[in-house]
Amino acid sequence: MEKEKYLDKRYTAKERAKDLVSKMDIFEKASQLKYNAPAIKRLGIPAYNYWNEALHGVARAGTATMFPQAIGLSAMFDDEFLKEIGDIVSTEARAKYNEFTKKEDRDIYKGLTMWSPNINIFRDPRWGRGQETYGEDPYLTSRMGVAYVKGLQGDKEVLKTAACAKHFAVHSGPEALRHEFNAEVNKKDLYETYLPAFEACVKEAKVESVMGAYNRTNGEPCCGSKMLMEDILRNDWKFDGHYVSDCWAIADFHEYHKITKTAPESAALALKYGCDMNCGVTYLHLLQALEDGLVTEEQITKSVERVMETRIKLGMFDDDCEYDNIPFEVVDCKEHNEKSLKAVEKSCVLLKNDGILPLDKTKLKSIAVIGPNADSKAILKGNYSGTASKYTTILDGFHKEFENEKTRIYYAEGSHIIKDRVEGLSMENDRISEAVSVAERADVVFLCVGLDPTIEGEQGDASNTEAAGDKVTLDLPKCQEALVEAVLKVNKPTVVLLSSGSALSVNYIDKHANAVLETWYPGSHGGEGICNILFGRVSPSGKLPITFYKSVEELPEFTDYSMKNRTYRYMENEALYPFGYGLTYSKVEVKEVECKTQINKGEDLEIEVVVKNEGNYEVDEVIQCYIKDEKSKYAVLNPALCAFKRVSLKPNEEKSIKLEVKELAFTAVLEDGTIKIDSDLFTIFVGTSQPDKRSLELTNCKSIKKEITLI
Repeated sequence: MEKEKYLDKRYTAKERAKDLVSKMDIFEKASQLKYNAPAIKRLGIPAYNYWNEALHGVARAGTATMFPQAIGLSAMFDDEFLKEIGDIVSTEARAKYNEFTKKEDRDIYKGLTMWSPNINIFRDPRWGRGQETYGEDPYLTSRMGVAYVKGLQGDKEVLKTAACAKHFAVHSGPEALRHEFNAEVNKKDLYETYLPAFEACVKEAKVESVMGAYNRTNGEPCCGSKMLMEDILRNDWKFDGHYVSDCWAIADFHEYHKITKTAPESAALALKYGCDMNCGVTYLHLLQALEDGLVTEEQITKSVERVMETRIKLGMFDDDCEYDNIPFEVVDCKEHNEKSLKAVEKSCVLLKNDGILPLDKTKLKSIAVIGPNADSKAILKGNYSGTASKYTTILDGFHKEFENEKTRIYYAEGSHIIKDRVEGLSMENDRISEAVSVAERADVVFLCVGLDPTIEGEQGDASNTEAAGDKVTLDLPKCQEALVEAVLKVNKPTVVLLSSGSALSVNYIDKHANAVLETWYPGSHGGEGICNILFGRVSPSGKLPITFYKSVEELPEFTDYSMKNRTYRYMENEALYPFGYGLTYSKVEVKEVECKTQINKGEDLEIEVVVKNEGNYEVDEVIQCYIKDEKSKYAVLNPALCAFKRVSLKPNEEKSIKLEVKELAFTAVLEDGTIKIDSDLFTIFVGTSQPDKRSLELTNCKSIKKEITLI
């Protein structure tokens, strides 16, 4: 008996989807545009829930390998390793899906459509969801986004999982206003900053889906925008996947944005511009919109074909999908957890070191581990996380480090993560005296402070209701500031372990602590990875994917989406810790930079870089290339990242590596959004950081520059 066309792999996924949808009646079609699509048994279509998350591991679906939060993964500056992590995540997602479907468990977070990565630009450090992103730079975000999408989706004909680039577009807070906010952006900033990562994921990585944002952009809701969805995404970029709304975002059209009056009108507007899948309930009104003449059956059909094409690409209608045999045993396996530990070691950023690190533990008779984040599981997780089978807190890491030693470990919580009050009495500083006492008895103090996901995160998730997940300041909470000052005044050698998903203004710590290590939200193996760095088994190698500012006062208004004086590319002040900055235990010098000094317009630039480890430790270093347009009045203000590569070096080892600066780096964005070559003279800078004065001062490493002429 001949197979139905939609079950026949000889046809394309598009042809199969078209055939399948042609067999549905209008009620069945409309039912398939909800994220929790019901079964159509007569066609052999099982129920399917599209909502799944994979930000830094399979999330919210039980046990899975937990990697560092996305901002930490970006700090690795290692797109090749991030692709490998994406592949691990998709392997575990497949294994869980295979097991769930055997048991007919088709609930939320059990599918193969992973609503990750978040490639919004972290333009303002107050944004609570910035921890989910790859930072503030469009180039870095593009490279990391493309790598993760490719890792999730695989490189075979059948998609391993379907990735989703979100939140399209011009979306980065404030969280409290996101359901009603209109992000106003000029075309230059739109095409120069907010769109490049999405374009790269669509064109290079062939991302299967795109998720719209809650807010409006220039007056149009992002899940019903002609400019974003039709003109740019479908027409200009030729996006061929499906578009999904953020959850309940379409209901915002009439409830908060007030651009429609009823749910059927909202559903019709979203569908008109190509929102194929509704995370929410507004598409329950599609049939009413059809009856009212607001949509056509052809529009519904087109969207159903797109979402069914994704399911067909995932092999859901094949009886011999190559991923169906991935066993449940790979979930949370030893090999995957070893990669998670490696990611911790690559992601932590050493911000300051007066020579105290690395430590020789044989010389330590006692240490003090102090702070609200010392024994915190919350800081290991970040948001959108799965469940680990084992959590190694920072305190756990120290206990493991010294389990066979005579070294005494003193521990004091020191303060709450934020202020606490009991029966009207202030408890803000109630634990400081204990912290001082243990610090006085220690050879070295490890001060574990910062934030956690209850302070910064998504609206509704974080508990800081006054800011809906955003931060109102870049300072540490007052109770932690009091703890820091009291402990540092003891005047013992002190290493600050800073945990956060964003930049903090830690000016006092920078001035008074002996060393500062930014750990981010490091995943389930955080404590072990951090100790591997502190005691010299691994040299720190992470770089900042965001700028650490000296004060919130130097930032523009949070609701202002202009890029003026935002991020390292446009900032006019000096950073506390600059984008791209991070120390190691060795000194890697860029010795030579060889490249053509004249290239043709539209040509990529090949650069050969000779680097040498002139120190005594084996290290990873990230070689970074920045470009400055010297003539165009439309040029980005400061040199901008245009290439990077991680390199491993033994002591005294010299290597030659290749960097490639793509032709796009030599273009400028005009005021009308046009992207073109507008100059014939450029300077490139190659070093271990960006070439600004502050970076060179902190790293004590030179940056070699070359002048490039376009002919």
